[in-house]
Amino acid sequence: MKLIKYILLFVFSAIFLSCQKEKIEHEITHRTIFMYLPWSTNLTSYFYDNITDLEKAITEKGLDNEKVIVFMSTSSSEAEMFEIVYKNGTCNRQILKEYNNPEFTTETGLSGIIGDMKSFAPAESYSMIIGCHGMGWLPVDYSSTRTADSFKFHWEYTDRPITRFFGGLSPEFQTDITTLAKGISNNDIKMEYIMFDDCYMSSIEVAYDLRYVTNHIVACPTEIMAYGMPYASIGKYLLDKNPDYEAICNEFYNFYSTYKHPYGTIAVTDCRELDKMASIMKIINSIYSFDKSKEKLIQRMDGYTPVIFYDFADYVKKLCEENNDVYSVFTEVLDKVVPYKTHTERFYSASSGTLPINTYSGITTSEPSDNSKTSSYMNTSWYKATH
Repeated sequence: MKLIKYILLFVFSAIFLSCQKEKIEHEITHRTIFMYLPWSTNLTSYFYDNITDLEKAITEKGLDNEKVIVFMSTSSSEAEMFEIVYKNGTCNRQILKEYNNPEFTTETGLSGIIGDMKSFAPAESYSMIIGCHGMGWLPVDYSSTRTADSFKFHWEYTDRPITRFFGGLSPEFQTDITTLAKGISNNDIKMEYIMFDDCYMSSIEVAYDLRYVTNHIVACPTEIMAYGMPYASIGKYLLDKNPDYEAICNEFYNFYSTYKHPYGTIAVTDCRELDKMASIMKIINSIYSFDKSKEKLIQRMDGYTPVIFYDFADYVKKLCEENNDVYSVFTEVLDKVVPYKTHTERFYSASSGTLPINTYSGITTSEPSDNSKTSSYMNTSWYKATH
């Protein structure tokens, strides 16, 4: 009798576990889009508009087998994670978790936030949208230093249109790119794309640090206006099973070419091609040394003095001393690294107004910069891999 009882118990347990397994598998969606909006002080109202615009796109397209999770800092010490739920033609926000003093600037804290997203919305693939201020690859410690030249970052100008390092206005709310990479990899995730709704994040140095945690990066090589990405028009492409990156760039241009501040740049980086690019650049750097007298001839992509971000392709062209054979090999690889890009005729800089774009590769480098903020450049993974 006891034997029969144990057999029945075993069979029941097996059936129960099988049902539970099926239930868990059924709950896994095709893709989870994670909109990550850490504390950025003067951008909070714009973030609410961004979420509303994304909801407009969801209402237009609907959600098939996708989930949209948002982490939003509502103050400097509080945040919430919620799901945008689409039902009967309407979007609602379902609170999943509330946070007090979330440590989104540390590896442990950011890993935990991304882990929460993963547990709330397990998926076959993930994508991430990051909205905040941006300063490319520059580490937090260097962004906060002050020198005798009274250096001002673009977010510190309050008497002109606002633009959108990675984080807030002060170091305690800023996150290093390497920390982001660790936060994602610690959760065993590789994103289909990371969209940076931030300034200066289409950078070869940033992309190289993130090459193993995302297939694509969608970002701006210059400053982006505080309005941010036009989610109402690009949202349907961000939600697609196979995102149409070319369409995203086209919609971005269509929006910003007619915006009240008609300035915008955007590019898509295929991170899977970056190791090839690093190999090419290592060869080029072994042959050529940059002639500093040509630095002012390179297309600048910011308004800082000295310049911090230069157009990557234009820098390499000057580095190769106009050797067309070497440069053509480089551009063949670059066309794969940056398959889609677009820009208006001029770009906007909070520190210098509008500046012309004469040549454009969609991605920047800081290698030739003499700005004090780039003093740690040789510590970047990109520099070490290419020299």
